[in-house]
Amino acid sequence: MKLPLIRSAIAAAILMAGTSTLPSQPSPQTGRIPQFENSDVSVWKTTILPNLPLTMHTHEHPRVIVALAGGDIKIVTESGSSEAQHWDTGKAYWLSADEGKKRHADVNTGHAPIEVMVVELKNAH
Repeated sequence: MKLPLIRSAIAAAILMAGTSTLPSQPSPQTGRIPQFENSDVSVWKTTILPNLPLTMHTHEHPRVIVALAGGDIKIVTESGSSEAQHWDTGKAYWLSADEGKKRHADVNTGHAPIEVMVVELKNAH
């Protein structure tokens, strides 16, 4: 095999490896990673990197979050107000539907990624 052909094959393999869509280990930047869903609940894992806010969003239903890797978070609303919270690793927190319906972005103000498992309760009132 000629050397230019080998170089082309290696370059193509490197490019393909970098753009693979196989469900291997997701990068922390992927945000919401679905875990489970049925007619009662929707469960996803979210990683919030330091100083990289999640996009503005809302939630229609109340949620329980479990901090897999806790930290300091600031919840910034569309109006500009904010609330600082500390989520302890291994603890669960209740987030009401009323809170979720306010358009907001979550900002990790710490130095390490925050990982949470979110359980959205679709039929809770």
